[in-house]
Amino acid sequence: MTKRPSEKPAGGSTGSPPASAGTARQSGAERTREALIRAALRLFGKNGFEATSTRQIAAAADANIGSIAYHFGGKEGLRAACADYIVSLIGRAAESALGPAGLETASPKSRAEAEALLRQALERMVGFLLVRPEPGDIVQFLIREFAHPTAALDTIYAGVFEPVHKRFCQLWEAATGEPAESERTRLTVFTLIGQIVYFRIAREAVTRRMGWPEIGGREAGSVVEVVGANLDAMLKARGGRP
Repeated sequence: MTKRPSEKPAGGSTGSPPASAGTARQSGAERTREALIRAALRLFGKNGFEATSTRQIAAAADANIGSIAYHFGGKEGLRAACADYIVSLIGRAAESALGPAGLETASPKSRAEAEALLRQALERMVGFLLVRPEPGDIVQFLIREFAHPTAALDTIYAGVFEPVHKRFCQLWEAATGEPAESERTRLTVFTLIGQIVYFRIAREAVTRRMGWPEIGGREAGSVVEVVGANLDAMLKARGGRP
């Protein structure tokens, strides 16, 4: 029988990732597991996978180093768990913005409804990416995966990127009549999403140029106004607006 290593309480040091909303209902082992994932996500994104040691991850999570082997089998298994964590987190955000998973083929009843859903999805994407703290670590992790793809990127692509992009394409077809899987529509959707992602990736440059101390609720609202105006202009150009 495998002997479980002793574990320190997660989140007990200033270097630990913040506890999730459900931490109070988690067991000690579950808290440790999540703390390790969040610490690894941050350190893999900041330093790279190879340059990050299991000792560093355990220290950041305030956990016993043996907990990594116990919960994940090793550093590679921890990277896979990070990918699953990203799929779960972004999946919940996408469900809030676009509706439950599996709606890729569900069509809105009218163009007006499709336009409203597109606007809602973009607004909530701004709120998620720009205001919440978790996406910062996720974006850094993804940038490294895009540069040097691994199985983790395959998991994230299949779990959220492709289905969410397809759902946006379905909404675009309903709003404009352009085929969802046409090259033009797929590129248009990448443009819609990409303009928001830029504000997360180039956050430091944006705040400096705008003279903002941070990107909080007020600043995100200003971004939403511009993103909404861009959407209106694109829909008008396609005949989706008078």
